[in-house]
Amino acid sequence: MTATPPRPVVTTPTASLTAGRLAPWAVWSILGGSIAIMLVIFGLMAVTSGEDLNIAGWAVSAGLLYLVLIFVISTIVESRRKAVDRLVTGVVTAAFVIAMVPLVSVAWTVLVNGIAALNAEFFTSSMRNVVGEGGGILHAVVGTVLITGAAAIISIPIGLMAAIYLVEYGKDNRLARGITFLVDVMTGIPSIVAGLFAYALFALFLGPGIRMGFMGSIALAVLMIPVVVRSTEEMLRLVPNELREAAYALGVPKWLTITKVVLPTSIAGITTGIMLSISRVIGETAPLLITAGFTNSMNYDLFSGRMQTLPVFTYTQYANQGIPPEAYLDRAWGAALVLILIVMVLNLVARIVAKVFSPKTGR
Repeated sequence: MTATPPRPVVTTPTASLTAGRLAPWAVWSILGGSIAIMLVIFGLMAVTSGEDLNIAGWAVSAGLLYLVLIFVISTIVESRRKAVDRLVTGVVTAAFVIAMVPLVSVAWTVLVNGIAALNAEFFTSSMRNVVGEGGGILHAVVGTVLITGAAAIISIPIGLMAAIYLVEYGKDNRLARGITFLVDVMTGIPSIVAGLFAYALFALFLGPGIRMGFMGSIALAVLMIPVVVRSTEEMLRLVPNELREAAYALGVPKWLTITKVVLPTSIAGITTGIMLSISRVIGETAPLLITAGFTNSMNYDLFSGRMQTLPVFTYTQYANQGIPPEAYLDRAWGAALVLILIVMVLNLVARIVAKVFSPKTGR
């Protein structure tokens, strides 16, 4: 009986994608080394020229050096495909950091310069009969809340119903295409044009020179409506048609399907879009200068007299500095900080509302 020869052992070559792998500490070491090398170079340049360290140039050069080093080292140790992946990851991360720099810089600058102005008097008093130090922003906060609230009451129902028509009833007919075109045009109009429109509208009936808070609400509503329409339309289109068809199969009428199925399903995105529209207009200055004007006194009536708002208050305090100028600048920075905090609170409320009212997927 002839013995069966042993089968040859076939060795499978290691895939190139996993031939080698940089340790996590190696990546961080390359980044730290790039930062240290460019710090030494720019430090020597600063000492030689007698100038301060160029922080922006140092950061950009360190980032570029890191991208070059990580690409070359990854190509040698791992593979060219993995090196390209690490290079693109580094570019995306750098783009994110660059985008965050102005945001963090603005927030930090406003916080540092405005925190000193925040006290009890600043929130409980107006600027009536105040010259120099003292005074507060109570009249501006009240005006901002009233004008923006009225604008939201006007624009949110109009925007929601327009979006519902475009998605549920329009079906790309001629009227729907016209509305979509006008919404696209309104999205890009400058805010000053909205203010001029509101001023011209009221000047036709009440005469030139009229100023009141409701005019500012109309101007802000013109800016809010296209944002609400666009955001709501996109959220409604994301609702699966199967949900609508299931409701129709049960005999539910169309209007009840929209109110009980479609809107609750998309309420999280709609709420976010509405809050974004409010955040977009709450800091507008130009249209409110034309329509609502500015005043140093309290005014609770939207339909009578001039009304102060936080962005206009910030502008007037900076533009019309008195003695001492530091007091006016402090009030301007303080009002800007309060405005940012209000926008932050609105976004937090939007997230809470979206989380509470969004449809639950489990028991």
